[in-house]
Amino acid sequence: MITRSRAIVLSVIRYGDDKLICRLLTEQDGCVSFMVRRGRGRGSRHRLFRPLAMLSVEWDKTARDRLVHPKSVTPLETYATIPYEPEKASVAMFLCEFLNAALRKEPPGGGLFSFVENALRFYDRVSDRHANFHLVFLLNLSAFLGLQPDAGGYTTGSHFDMRDGCFTPHCPQHPDFIPPQEASALPALLRMNFANMHLFRLNGRERSRLLQYLVAYYRLHVPDFPELKSLQVLRDIWDTEA
Repeated sequence: MITRSRAIVLSVIRYGDDKLICRLLTEQDGCVSFMVRRGRGRGSRHRLFRPLAMLSVEWDKTARDRLVHPKSVTPLETYATIPYEPEKASVAMFLCEFLNAALRKEPPGGGLFSFVENALRFYDRVSDRHANFHLVFLLNLSAFLGLQPDAGGYTTGSHFDMRDGCFTPHCPQHPDFIPPQEASALPALLRMNFANMHLFRLNGRERSRLLQYLVAYYRLHVPDFPELKSLQVLRDIWDTEA
């Protein structure tokens, strides 16, 4: 059966001399891995498979191969700022690696694809005050994966237990927690969205520290979550801010 779906490229890996293995988040079927032949011409369609590219892809859903071959590929739109602004390009590189790690298995439905697609469109359009974008993205993504932290039990001096995903008045008997001083920022952070994120004032080191905790939280709850190479790039960016 031939199917067509909107898709977002999560990873591109060279395979041999003339092939690419491309993993895409599709609207219809979750994550699908494609085998794409590399052409020599400037117009070769393999050039469309770039990290976070938005595509329309057609393939044979009944193919028995683990890696399916796209029958047709067309771009849905072209980013205007993300590839060209260094800060945005670094965040995009991180999000691409993060999504590829977090969506290891078939992702659940319930609007996940639309969330990622609309978030990337927003990020491409927003011109300033977007330094908290990646934090809002990771927190919102957690809801689609059933991992959203529970901020309902917060009281002054609470610890945040990352294993249980909730606040506790007592220090957990394990190392996976956020201490009270830093945990106090979480309730406000959980109220952030793309529309109001510019109202939350965080310096670079606070932003870097919160990102470190969020990645650790995902690592606890997503099986086989790997170390992220791009995380250090964002740390270098934020740590230079006052």
